[in-house]
Amino acid sequence: MSDRESDPTSDRASDPGSRPPSQKWGSVPRYPYDRHLTRGDNGLLHERRRAFRIFREFIRGFRTFHTIGPCATVFGSARFKEDHRYYKLAREAGARLARAGFVVMTGGGPGVMEAANRGAKEAGGLSVGCNIELPREEQHNDYLDRWVEFRYFFVRKVMLIKYSYAFFGMPGGFGTLDEMFEVTTLIQTGKIEPFPCVLMGTDYWRPLFDFIRESMLREGTISTDENLPVLLTDDFDEAIEFAVRGAERSLRKGKLTPLPDSRAAG
Repeated sequence: MSDRESDPTSDRASDPGSRPPSQKWGSVPRYPYDRHLTRGDNGLLHERRRAFRIFREFIRGFRTFHTIGPCATVFGSARFKEDHRYYKLAREAGARLARAGFVVMTGGGPGVMEAANRGAKEAGGLSVGCNIELPREEQHNDYLDRWVEFRYFFVRKVMLIKYSYAFFGMPGGFGTLDEMFEVTTLIQTGKIEPFPCVLMGTDYWRPLFDFIRESMLREGTISTDENLPVLLTDDFDEAIEFAVRGAERSLRKGKLTPLPDSRAAG
């Protein structure tokens, strides 16, 4: 057994390509320390060890992703199968984003995440993932050029946001809502630049838009002058144009580099 395997403080964040093929995406954490994170005072020594594990997860994420980009992150449900229309929507979105010059980043799992990574790979682009340990057995997707596995959701979320210049929200559950609202909150509060946010699957998202307009705006919990860069559309051309235009306002070099036709055709 290696030192890493015998170390109970290991964060299990993985280097690209180092996971055995048999290991599952979303597997149960080997050690339960993360379950005690919000249980109050666990003793100073335990808190210091946890802080060190968290720090190591950040470092592994930075080391893996700092040379790639600009990314576009695609959020969405892990539950849709290959024949579902939302899977097909995400697959095409991943391909279009890759052709436009984005590195496509997802949570690294199945469903929408797999579809977006798959589309990017099929288009000849770079496809990366930020995996998470969860108490369920789901196979990680096979369309990742680079990936890191995280124990802590908040570290994973930083990585999903830090390297991206555009965000696409596909239909999903609580995790997808959490991620998209996190991005819009950071934009609203000025913590990050007003990167473009696209919601695709208009039939799915329309009730949420109606709630925002009819309840939140009406009650004054948000205001119309906040100008959040959010687009609701199922038109790929409109979505990609919106994403590229918004991303290029923030890029130091000013322009994305689309894939050559020869790669895009692959």
